[in-house]
Amino acid sequence: MAVTSVRLTEEESGLIRSYCAIHGISMSDALKRALIERIEDEFDLAEFESAKKRYEEKPVSYSLEEVRKELGLK
Repeated sequence: MAVTSVRLTEEESGLIRSYCAIHGISMSDALKRALIERIEDEFDLAEFESAKKRYEEKPVSYSLEEVRKELGLK
């Protein structure tokens, strides 16, 4: 497992430590979760923007009934 250090001000460190204490998690877990969530959010936003652009270029939509039929859910 890799080890990475992060430099924090005393204020940042105190804030993060307080958050961790309230939620009963380690500082390492909190920072890891926060970064992974941020990466996932940015990926989701990029996917949304891509889908939006495709829709704007060729606006096609389907009714709920059409989707159910296509997926064999009816």
